[in-house]
Amino acid sequence: MAHYVMKMPVDEGQVRRLRVNDTVTLQRTLFGIRDATLIALFDRGRTTRFDLRGHAVIHTAPNVKKVDPSPQHPAGYAPVCIGTTTSDRMERFTRPLLQRNGVRIVVGKGGLRADSMAAFREFGGVYLAIVGGTAALETTWIERIEDVDMDDLNPESLWEFRIRDFGPLLVAMDSHGASLYDVVRHDVEARREKVLADLGLKPR
Repeated sequence: MAHYVMKMPVDEGQVRRLRVNDTVTLQRTLFGIRDATLIALFDRGRTTRFDLRGHAVIHTAPNVKKVDPSPQHPAGYAPVCIGTTTSDRMERFTRPLLQRNGVRIVVGKGGLRADSMAAFREFGGVYLAIVGGTAALETTWIERIEDVDMDDLNPESLWEFRIRDFGPLLVAMDSHGASLYDVVRHDVEARREKVLADLGLKPR
């Protein structure tokens, strides 16, 4: 297990060095994205002016407040509470994010499924996990909201965050076919079978 500090954007080689159970701290830029944003991009044919190549996206719809634009708030928004939402329902968008937009890192909670794993392996990407309930801590890692696109979808706009020491985050799915969620699932199933056997019961 190793720890990496990654200044965004990154290249394929940097991402392929990461392995499950490594930890990562992100620096510079992180893009916030969620269901409505992804549906707009990939189901409704919208485009973004942001260049996502080599970048990380986080599954979020942040709680923000409108403020007068300033050097501290160039987008006219101040972060209030920026948490992470469950990734599973956005499973079908992982592949196009990597293939079409060049995203390298997906940050979320709860994990993704087989097609995302295949996309990570094919294009060189990883899934970094955040523990649920840590929104207040995550918000301290965000220096400011740098820019926003597709803001008619607010709060599910496409957000550009300026970040500092965002992490450490756990590599839960890597580009080599490994998934922490598979390991946990197999361990749980094995322990369940042992408990049932100890009780003299047969698994259903």
